[in-house]
Amino acid sequence: MNRKIRMGMVGGSIDAFIGAVHRMAANLDGQIELVCGSFSSNHEKTKATAEALFIDPKRAYATFQEMIEQETKLPDDERMDVVSIVTPNHLHFEPAKLALQNGFHVVCDKPVTFSVAEALALEKIVASSGLVFALTHTYTGYPMLKEARYLVKAGKIGKIRKVVVEYPQGWLSCSLESAGHKQADWRTDPKRAGISCCMGDIGTHAENLAEYVSGLHITEICADLTTFVPGRQLDDDGNVLIRFENGAKGVLHASQISAGEENNINIKIYGEKGGLQWEQKENNTLLLKMLDKPVEILRTGGNGLSSKAATANTRTPAGHPEGYLEAFANIYKNFALAVKAHKEGKPHDYETLDFPTIKEGVRGMLFVEKAVESAQKGAVWVKI
Repeated sequence: MNRKIRMGMVGGSIDAFIGAVHRMAANLDGQIELVCGSFSSNHEKTKATAEALFIDPKRAYATFQEMIEQETKLPDDERMDVVSIVTPNHLHFEPAKLALQNGFHVVCDKPVTFSVAEALALEKIVASSGLVFALTHTYTGYPMLKEARYLVKAGKIGKIRKVVVEYPQGWLSCSLESAGHKQADWRTDPKRAGISCCMGDIGTHAENLAEYVSGLHITEICADLTTFVPGRQLDDDGNVLIRFENGAKGVLHASQISAGEENNINIKIYGEKGGLQWEQKENNTLLLKMLDKPVEILRTGGNGLSSKAATANTRTPAGHPEGYLEAFANIYKNFALAVKAHKEGKPHDYETLDFPTIKEGVRGMLFVEKAVESAQKGAVWVKI
């Protein structure tokens, strides 16, 4: 397949934060080109976005339904191949469903849907379509987390006993939503965000990271969720005890009212023989802590990395920092390569060129639902 993957976008107008991030990530490796979109419920804003991005004005659609309908009528050498969905949570399911049912592959922002019921329904649609579905759990794109995952799987630190994962932010420490802040407004609105703000928005990232690196499923949780800001309708802080399928225990802390914090996601995993530690603020570094050795500092692009996935998802030589956009772009790059393989009828190397799928999306929604259930029942243990 000797061309770029053609992408349409739902949401992500010129004044939307995450839409611009998706576009930069999709464009970074030269595998994808944006050819059309329904960027806003306001058609004038969609047209303005298309103009700013040099997109044919005829392909600036008023609705996602119109986009999918009209793109299916275009010849094979013109129409989009994939749909990128970058809307608030309540607008994920319908465009994903319609795109898949009309033969378009999908990449979707997280959490995957508004509810568990929608996630399970979408899982069936993805399976029946046979198409490629990617979920943008950004942090799994970091090379050193892929290295950590490999070391755990290879038994380097022994059987996992404990996982500690944190995602503290401070940006919702005051009621930004009451001041008309767009990002705060929809994330704290149960009609658009769902049953949770903090756990749905960043708790799912922490849950996904814990399962991704450990290779273990969470089986039970005990959650204490709090709404600290007066008048806010959804949680803005949460503390969760975790039990994993192999008997390991864990702690997950996610907060959007930790004043002074930025996006300080980090993880520590301890096995019988040693531990691993990674944090986004030093994302090119992974600490390996063995019982019988000094701490080893493993670096992106350096010698001695064991994982083909870490190497394949590294772009620059050692000492040249890679960050958030590159991690995000790894998901888009690997998704694009999977779509090309699908179109050519060839296998895709999901071990080396991996990305989150609908399965991780369902896991995330189950985690959110059960965390809310546990908290509402007085922080009791509930099974996932």
